[in-house]
Amino acid sequence: MSVLSQPHFHNKAAAIARLEEIVWPEGPHCPRCGGVDRITPVKGARVGLRRCGPCKREFTVTVGTIFESSHVELHIWFQAALLMASSKKGISAHQLHRTLGVTYKTAWFMEHRLREAMAAGTLPPLGGEGKFVEADTTFIGGKEKNKHVGKRNPKAIGGMGKAIVHTLVERGGAARSHHIANVSGKTLRPILSKHVHRDSALMTDTAGGYHNVGKEFARHEMVDHGKDEYVRGDAHSNTVEGYFSILKRGVIGTYHHVSEQHLHRCLAEFDFRYSNRTGLGINDEARATRLVRGIVGKRLTYRDSSVA
Repeated sequence: MSVLSQPHFHNKAAAIARLEEIVWPEGPHCPRCGGVDRITPVKGARVGLRRCGPCKREFTVTVGTIFESSHVELHIWFQAALLMASSKKGISAHQLHRTLGVTYKTAWFMEHRLREAMAAGTLPPLGGEGKFVEADTTFIGGKEKNKHVGKRNPKAIGGMGKAIVHTLVERGGAARSHHIANVSGKTLRPILSKHVHRDSALMTDTAGGYHNVGKEFARHEMVDHGKDEYVRGDAHSNTVEGYFSILKRGVIGTYHHVSEQHLHRCLAEFDFRYSNRTGLGINDEARATRLVRGIVGKRLTYRDSSVA
């Protein structure tokens, strides 16, 4: 049976019931005062409306989430969540607007809200004793030859004028990416110190920013790509390079262009799918459920999504 044949993808009442199962696994609680006692349905009101006995406020399961105050029907949100969670290289806002029958502006905003739900909160460091974490950088941006002749810069070679993305990947585990200004030790040290366990084996290339901070980990191995060295025993950065290949296919083939203003949200999307991939035993439906579970405590207005 198709995943999309389930009731919560087509029916508002079923969608609310499904969202309550995900957000309130132990039963409803008031998002205003946190109360769990005397939470009762409001008779004769719209589906899902409840009243809190202690504070007398009325609420639905969408309050305090990215779905709050949305004019898009909840079952359409579930469809969008599944499409974004199951599309390995992403799905464009234009494709979403055609598939769901909403305007392009609505689809664009829905995607940013769902990316906000995908964004990781406070997480423990990657790696640990006996584990490997790979770190590397890549550049996001178009080639000069593809630009309008009046906008080409003959001095912009390599990564000049492009956005820099730094990614950490635990072998057999999760990925975390950051949009950074440069590849200096001053920039990389805070990221590595916060997101990589000191007992990990750190695998990098020979970029200068890794030389000193690498000494702070249990082991640090570097492969010299400049000398055509890509693997030396268990020392390599091929796993993170694989992540970059998926990211680049998404940017080039699906989105075509990602502005620096919204790059951090795009990275959150690709990190989420990679960290909840099929190889870790998480199928599309389970990944979509994890996405929806991430909506709690996050709000994103259209004005906020347009500025950064």
